[in-house]
Amino acid sequence: MMESLKKILTNVCRLLVAVTFIFSGYVKAIDPLGTQYKIQDYLTALHLGDYVPDMVTLGTSVLLSALEFSLGIFLLFAIHRRVSSRLALLFMCVMTPVTLWLAVANPVKDCGCFGDALVLTNWQTFGKNVVLLICAAVIARWPLKMVRFISESNQWIVINFTFVFILLSSMWSLYDLPQFDFRPYHVGANIKKGMEIPEGAPQPQFETTFILEKNGEQKEFTLDNYPDSTWTFVDSKTVQTAEGYVPPIHDFSIQSAETGEDITEEMLADTSYTFLLVSPHLEKASDSNFGQIDQLYEYAEENGYRFYCLTASSDEAILQWQDLTGAEYPFYIVDEITLKTIIRSNPGLLLIKNGTIIRKWSHNNLPVIANSQANVPLHQLAIGQMPENSVPAKVVRILIWFALPLLLLTLADRLWAWTKWIRRKKKVLRKKEEKASTEAENKNEQTTSLDI
Repeated sequence: MMESLKKILTNVCRLLVAVTFIFSGYVKAIDPLGTQYKIQDYLTALHLGDYVPDMVTLGTSVLLSALEFSLGIFLLFAIHRRVSSRLALLFMCVMTPVTLWLAVANPVKDCGCFGDALVLTNWQTFGKNVVLLICAAVIARWPLKMVRFISESNQWIVINFTFVFILLSSMWSLYDLPQFDFRPYHVGANIKKGMEIPEGAPQPQFETTFILEKNGEQKEFTLDNYPDSTWTFVDSKTVQTAEGYVPPIHDFSIQSAETGEDITEEMLADTSYTFLLVSPHLEKASDSNFGQIDQLYEYAEENGYRFYCLTASSDEAILQWQDLTGAEYPFYIVDEITLKTIIRSNPGLLLIKNGTIIRKWSHNNLPVIANSQANVPLHQLAIGQMPENSVPAKVVRILIWFALPLLLLTLADRLWAWTKWIRRKKKVLRKKEEKASTEAENKNEQTTSLDI
């Protein structure tokens, strides 16, 4: 009875940890730049941001996501049970104290453990990790009680397939764009609506403290106990006591790099198309496809569409980009974090209409408009239409390319193991029958000898 309970507990914990690791690892793997930004936030909080190169943080992002996802798959299939369970426990022993530090010190508001797919507070993340740590300890205590879904002889197929799949997913997301966009600037989102605060939403709460002086003595007062006019004002301080509703899209403001003019409302209210070339840092932007960008700008000019470059770069960086690419389009200043949130490409291109995001492209996959289409309006072109790629269709594709092969492998493996077990049973049964037959013959011979 006790052994059965241990087995049930171990496999429940194993499934909980596996599913969490798979989901967490995958949503970070398909957004490696987002994970890199979060790692850089951690390093900045530790005053190490200037000492770690971007390539190191990006490599850490890809490898950490791949490790977490792969560990989840290995636990799910009970592959190398001792090693996988110990690695999972080690992983949680590292991450749990880190999330405790995040919860107490609050250097960043969101740990990023589920990317942008699911945002938890730091205390919620710590609580989640405590549960996973306990589960990982149970698995590491009784690893051999995990039920296998795949035989030892075929484990290498799952291992290699998992590593290749998750690394290719990250590489593709770096080359193009994340396959799933959980951010508020996804295709189909209306930026203006994302900035609205619903009626009746909680407002931020503030408390002001006044420092007053009388007869050489200073005291602090609030509005509730503000004294008479015999006290002299010295100073005041205001602190936020409660956060109000924060809209999904905030800090979205577009200002001209030359004049400082704010065109945010004007651009979002435009019922025609607008191209937005987004580059948080022009000095780090890829210039490999600037020819295509210039062609799109010329198309926009000829057809009366707006074309802006949004950046957080300095005037010097803008001039360098213009000298390098011959860019003639206007430049506007937007908050760096906002630009990194809008699109995971530097540069990246957006097409919006009436404040709604119609399309998004990486600089590696920019749209091409043929010469014969130079005067064709966007609403008659495919790139001017909302794409039909829905989230369910993307999920189905992932299931077909990854989950289905593993399922078929598991079924084939279990069928092979079952037929092997049947053959072994038949062999044992045949040996028993042969032994019984031999014993019967020997007994008959002995009986015949006695009769003689």
